[in-house]
Amino acid sequence: MTRLSIPTGGADYKKVLQTFTIIYARKYNPIVCKRVLIQFAHNIDVAFRNFKGFTPTIGMRHLINALNLRMEKVEMVRCFAAMIFLFVLTGSLAFAQDSIPKVQVFGGYSFMHTGTGGLSDSTLDVDLHQFPNTFGIGSNFNGWNAEAQYNIDRWIGIVADFGGEYGTPFTAKAPGVSRLPTMTEYSFLAGPVVSYRAKARLTPYVHALFGWDRASLGATTIIGTASPVTALASTYTSFATVFGGGVDYKLSRRFALRLAQVDYFRTTLDLNSLYGNAFGPGRFQGLPTHENNIRISTGIAIWF
Repeated sequence: MTRLSIPTGGADYKKVLQTFTIIYARKYNPIVCKRVLIQFAHNIDVAFRNFKGFTPTIGMRHLINALNLRMEKVEMVRCFAAMIFLFVLTGSLAFAQDSIPKVQVFGGYSFMHTGTGGLSDSTLDVDLHQFPNTFGIGSNFNGWNAEAQYNIDRWIGIVADFGGEYGTPFTAKAPGVSRLPTMTEYSFLAGPVVSYRAKARLTPYVHALFGWDRASLGATTIIGTASPVTALASTYTSFATVFGGGVDYKLSRRFALRLAQVDYFRTTLDLNSLYGNAFGPGRFQGLPTHENNIRISTGIAIWF
């Protein structure tokens, strides 16, 4: 940085006072003062360079030193502000990169509303040889859902999905009916996931999953009916396709709350086969060979 100086030589003190009057009026703008003093020094040097013995007054030197100090402080403030800006910018970029997890693990509660496969209360009573209004259809299952996800980059990842659902496919409408069969479904799915990570806290995503679903019906003897109904254990493994998505809310660097994940869960479950093996061949016929379900999950995701 160029420092100010006053050349030696004679001077017209009237002009000196007038010039410093201007400087004093603008002393709170160091850049303007610098320009005026440089021009002033140049004029003195040109006009009085033939005169000898001039020495700047103490007040003039104090003023010049004060202006030099003030300009140095301004430059220091500018440099400090620039350093802070670069630090914040670098830290923000690093945080943005660190905030993208390479691996995610999710676990939580799952609710599934299952399709009836074309089965109704009345057809169930007929197929099991019972009076009308003996049985109803159960379609709400509760369970768990877990996922392990590997993120290839900021947007695209691969996810493995595991789930278990538990409930009763039949309900009792008539009083005294009990020991209804229980049903469990376990699924293993995998597929691509696309996440939108533009916002700091919310991360919406969509996925398409493909795999298998295994349904199992427990053995039991239903009592309280017109005649006892015996059911054998039966299982059926079907192909499953899932399309859906959800939203994660970031709690900290490592933890996120999965606000909701909603999936259309389609299986090729053949109820004719599953129920026919349990209650006897020929009792259930003409039902669709697929099932349309809705699954809703929520829980905690851990980011690594």
